[in-house]
Amino acid sequence: MATASWNGTTIAESDDVVVVEGNLYFPRDAVRPDVLRDSATTSVCPWKGTASYHSLELDGATNTDAAWYYPAPKDAAAEIRDRIAFWKGVTVTP
Repeated sequence: MATASWNGTTIAESDDVVVVEGNLYFPRDAVRPDVLRDSATTSVCPWKGTASYHSLELDGATNTDAAWYYPAPKDAAAEIRDRIAFWKGVTVTP
């Protein structure tokens, strides 16, 4: 089972992950919703589309823009629709 943890706490786990460019994308329902905070940050990938971000908030600590997702990925990246990936100090174990 793949897991994502931050500050020693598991924030996502699933047997159903998609790997794209070395990043594991977890189903949205496999991620603890109580740690996600909406962010206004976006970025653009030429083949995946526009990414949106979540900051993580846990035990009084915040990790700004540590999770990203593609709300409307381009056709080439349709497999990551409704999935979230992590970075910025989040430990992801396949």
